Amino acid sequence: MGAESDVSYLTTDKVAVMGAAGAVGSNLVQALISTGTANTVAMYDPYGPGLEGAAEEIYHCAFPDAQVTWTTDAGEALDGAAYVLSSGGAPRREGMTREDLLRGNAEIAAQLGQDISQHAPDAKLVVIVFNPADVTGLVTLVHSGLPPQRVTTLAALDSTRLQTRLAQHFGVAQHRIVGCRTYGGHGQEMALYKGAIQIDGVPLNDIVNAGSQANGVGLDADGWQEIREHVLGGGARVIKLRGRSSFQSPAHLTAMMVRAACGGEPFEWPCGAFVTGEPYTNVMMAMPTTLGPGGVAWRLPEGDADERAELDAAYVHLQHLRDETIGMGLIPSVADWGSVNRHLAG
Repeated sequence: MGAESDVSYLTTDKVAVMGAAGAVGSNLVQALISTGTANTVAMYDPYGPGLEGAAEEIYHCAFPDAQVTWTTDAGEALDGAAYVLSSGGAPRREGMTREDLLRGNAEIAAQLGQDISQHAPDAKLVVIVFNPADVTGLVTLVHSGLPPQRVTTLAALDSTRLQTRLAQHFGVAQHRIVGCRTYGGHGQEMALYKGAIQIDGVPLNDIVNAGSQANGVGLDADGWQEIREHVLGGGARVIKLRGRSSFQSPAHLTAMMVRAACGGEPFEWPCGAFVTGEPYTNVMMAMPTTLGPGGVAWRLPEGDADERAELDAAYVHLQHLRDETIGMGLIPSVADWGSVNRHLAG
């Protein structure tokens, strides 16, 4: 438990932010404190000068009762941490896919999982942000020794990008677009579910299939396909526009996930969940989830045949990435996961 504070924070438990010298990590530290989510934050990064500079920036904000430390020792940062948030992988650059990062970032994830097992075995929640998150989250889980519900990934960005693009198309405030959900992978193999989407109260299916309008604007099947393509390339578009990968949105959404885990406002967006059972098993993938103090609980999404086919394709892709990672020797074969993490046995 962190030091007592005169300012109201949802938790004073220790939060370890891994990769805190980077843009995502440093923004995440700021978001945790500025939103009143957490005040006891340990910043870690192997790059000392950049980390010290990021910490100085946080100190210069003069947040009341903020207990912020920084260290280049991962074990020190993780020691006793209740929440572990990691953006500590290599970023995606222009022309790269998330899968291009697989080997290097999966190696980082394996080491992180081992460090969590040693230094933070009672962590309440681990959130993996760095790509390809579906795989790096799974690798971290296997090596962490934690129960599956305690390890998740940031999987909300594709859904918020869909909401953004629809708001732009229809010319309405973004909060007037509800029900935007993408499931499966975080990449080209995501499944876009539109059955629950409403535009200013008008079901998207009525607009696309029956010619209805919202705010005097329609959308036909070709237009919906263009929006789909826009969302699929949303991360690449940010890189092209800004010259670097997203950092403000992943940082904010991760902080909101911690708020939900601390008993704050519900997190409405999908989270990455370790899925096992039928029809999908032994992968980490975005699903409809509930996130709270007990961790992540998932359920199967409801959709039409086309949406289920997209989710099936995403699952096959994630299986391929998982098996590729096994082939690299970064995690054991599925049958042997229980020898590393007892919660994954059987």
